[in-house]
Amino acid sequence: MNPLPALLVLEDGRSFVGRSFGAEGETFGELVFSTGMSGYQETLTDPSYRGQVVLATAPHIGNTGWNDEDDESGQIQVAGYVVRDPAPRPSNWRSRRSLDAELAAQGVVGICDIDTRALTRHIRSLGAMRAGISTRELDPQKLRARVLQQPVMVGAALFGDVSTPQVQVIPARGQRQFRVAAVDLGIKTMTPAQMASRGMEVHVLPAATSFEEIAALEPDGVFFSNGPGDPGAADDPVALLRRVLRAGIPYFGICFGNQLFGRALGFGTYKLKFGHRGINQPVLDRTTGRVEVTAHNHGFAVDAPLDRSVDTEFGQASVSHIGLNDDVVEGLELRRDGDLVAFSVQYHPEAAAGPHDASYLFDRFAELMRARQRIRQSHQAPGPASPATSSQESHASSN
Repeated sequence: MNPLPALLVLEDGRSFVGRSFGAEGETFGELVFSTGMSGYQETLTDPSYRGQVVLATAPHIGNTGWNDEDDESGQIQVAGYVVRDPAPRPSNWRSRRSLDAELAAQGVVGICDIDTRALTRHIRSLGAMRAGISTRELDPQKLRARVLQQPVMVGAALFGDVSTPQVQVIPARGQRQFRVAAVDLGIKTMTPAQMASRGMEVHVLPAATSFEEIAALEPDGVFFSNGPGDPGAADDPVALLRRVLRAGIPYFGICFGNQLFGRALGFGTYKLKFGHRGINQPVLDRTTGRVEVTAHNHGFAVDAPLDRSVDTEFGQASVSHIGLNDDVVEGLELRRDGDLVAFSVQYHPEAAAGPHDASYLFDRFAELMRARQRIRQSHQAPGPASPATSSQESHASSN
């Protein structure tokens, strides 16, 4: 293990001295905490963590090492990593190297051997804030001065940094039943995999994709992914989504896609004090009445009324899911003439890592697209012949 000292400093001046973990150097970002006791590889490679220093509340991290199968994107996305007791060696048959070695290989600066419980309580009390980790500058005041020069998360447009540069197509498993246009705002690998397992051919599209390009695909449904940054700084995707809704294409959104759906419907968004991050968050699905244990990663939320529906230009919008810890909006739905036409959730039904309580939402998306297919087929089917037409056809055949 690396004996090099490291320093973590928060923007309010609180500091922690520990030991280097991962790469040597210096990093800055918004400090947030994740309550998951497992799944650190999926957490570290989740694009929604772009620009954030992640604090693991579980005290012992790194037991299962690092494998080549569980990444949720092509690289580690976090700006930095904070743990208490790193495992001295990995112990898992799938492990190919240690967590420490992978962090170092990808240039991710971290710190260990600090009181992560005290740091978590500090963030819970005062809110997420900017922080810096350094193995070079060990003077707290000097490092804090650099922390205060860093941009804040409010107003940050980060989704373009993590979106795919070109179209990727994930084929359906088995017979193709649907074609989905998935706008990549920071999509996780498991999401199109879940769709593909349900007969969906998924076209993963760059964030800057136009409505005309989506329409040219003739999709059965449109999906907006999770992603980093402030939804209030994502005007172009909101404008795109409004055109999707006007066109009547079924829509499903996750996390950032939920926040943008809220904005498209006319609701506002706001920054949470310290956010929801982890794999053990209880959510009530108002549609089914079930309470689900779910995976979360968000620092912003939709400001929508919990006690009533709202009429919009696209139909009637309402809150479909509620977080049971703090009543935060965790899902939205849009109905037209009583029929569901679009919906979204704030959490992660693909759950990598996490529980699978909410995986049925991909089935709900499939049913939404299937219902639209039935409607379109009924409109295209020839109607019964009129009496005059039947008479004419009969007369023609007799001649």
